[in-house]
Amino acid sequence: MTSTSTDPVPHALADSTAALEALLPAVGRLTEADLAGPSPLPGWTRGHVLSHIAGIGGAMLRQTEAVERGEVVPVYASQEAREAGIEAGARRTVAEHLAVLERLGADLAGAWPEPGSPLWAAPSGYRGGPLSGCLLAWWREVRIHAVDALAGTPEAVGYETWDDALCTHLGEFLAVRLPDGVTVADLAGDPRDVTAWLAGRVPGTPLPGDLPELGPWPSAVPAR
Repeated sequence: MTSTSTDPVPHALADSTAALEALLPAVGRLTEADLAGPSPLPGWTRGHVLSHIAGIGGAMLRQTEAVERGEVVPVYASQEAREAGIEAGARRTVAEHLAVLERLGADLAGAWPEPGSPLWAAPSGYRGGPLSGCLLAWWREVRIHAVDALAGTPEAVGYETWDDALCTHLGEFLAVRLPDGVTVADLAGDPRDVTAWLAGRVPGTPLPGDLPELGPWPSAVPAR
């Protein structure tokens, strides 16, 4: 995996938008039984995953709006509020999930600053970093969970939807999960399979060799 460009914002904007746009028609073709079925994430149905996508997208939207006001606000009111929101959203119908995600896409498109805007460097409430970190989080979440949400349905997509830039970014972000002395470069296999494994997913092709135990997800809130 090669290093990302100096400014990842333009590509992250374009690819996160493309990810949500590709997810929408697939969600529209799901059945209510699909929503209630188990996702690859323990204890979560596909409805939970879609609710989480909407929830993290909405949280990053609020960060953007706060930055525009010159404010720094928490990502979530509390961990309990985050979990309650996911549970409530998991009960949406297919049409309701689709409507929420469509509205989210439109709201994000209108809220993100233009590439090159100084607002990307402004402080946010996400991990104590700048607004650009909120966009990168949304990019990661929508691409990873689009695979989770559709797994096991006729609409399923694989890690081939993750481009080289995303794999490189995820490799850099998730490298802290590796034990001391082990780097991403030490792992053999297709970059998408390596990235999927780093993200706690089952890669399309098993990675060779003895793999180390992964540490926790590098986030201020527990991630799935």
